[in-house]
Amino acid sequence: MAQVRKLGDPVLKTRALSVSRFDDQLREQVDRMRAVMDGALGVGLAATQVGIVERVLVYRVEEASPIVALINPEIEWRGDELETAEEGCLSIPGVHVDVERNVHVRVGAVDEAGSPFSVEASGLEARVLQHEIDHLDGVLILDRTSREQRREAMRAWRELQQTG
Repeated sequence: MAQVRKLGDPVLKTRALSVSRFDDQLREQVDRMRAVMDGALGVGLAATQVGIVERVLVYRVEEASPIVALINPEIEWRGDELETAEEGCLSIPGVHVDVERNVHVRVGAVDEAGSPFSVEASGLEARVLQHEIDHLDGVLILDRTSREQRREAMRAWRELQQTG
């Protein structure tokens, strides 16, 4: 968790840049992100959360599944159905807020070698992808919740920071 940037770090509000190089450095970055996410027991991690301003995310919604990397992910399609559910974030540990998301999405991306693919996702997987793509756009869960929940979350965050 020490490697994950926390609320207040300006990189978390920065829009990430597209990746144009598909080399050993990118693969090492993706491997490092997989290890950080796994070590933090997270289901997703965006590059901005580890201080890298590039459009890279990794995720895994089922523990037995491999951790998938998406480079330059973009939501290509969103279903009409919306669902509100509680979300947490590795960058705001201990804070949970209700966030409305599309239940179904299709995300286009490329893999570490630059080969294009798409992911059609529903439920938790769709929620995780939208959450991580938000990070790459400089958007946090606090930006997607009600003013009242944001105020309560910030109060809880400050209390957690004071108690260590």
